[in-house]
Amino acid sequence: MLRTVIITAALLAAAPAMAAPPVVHTGAAESPIASSVTVPPGYTTVYVSGMVPAVAHPDAEKGSIASFGTTEEQTESVLGKIEAELKGQGLTFKDVVQMRVYLAGDPAMGGKMDFAGMMKAYTRHFGTADQPNKPSRATIQVAALAAPGFLVEIEVVAVKPAV
Repeated sequence: MLRTVIITAALLAAAPAMAAPPVVHTGAAESPIASSVTVPPGYTTVYVSGMVPAVAHPDAEKGSIASFGTTEEQTESVLGKIEAELKGQGLTFKDVVQMRVYLAGDPAMGGKMDFAGMMKAYTRHFGTADQPNKPSRATIQVAALAAPGFLVEIEVVAVKPAV
């Protein structure tokens, strides 16, 4: 009996030392994205569906680009929604390992995506002194999104140590 108690106590004391090894992000230090991310065994994966922006300017024509805002404003809105979803899962942007950004062409830019506008919002949340995590990321221009006023949709994959 005493032997069982001692072994159990030793295993419980060693549990923190057996924590999952860290996620490894590689890439250029000056880049706001990782060129690759390695997730070792011992993590649970959380897939966050594509999120679209909330109405930013309710006085604008309903469903219009003006009602949802610029690409920068829409990106900020979407990242806020993703942050809230992650928080509900006990996660933060530090746990994001992959991101896919879908940008519709902006008529104000001749139908081209506003990559710079998206990056202005993105770099306020990733690769900063407060939040140094940089996920792997793809940014894709699409013909259109689910509503005519949407310029931005983002989906992420996050990980957390398995319990």
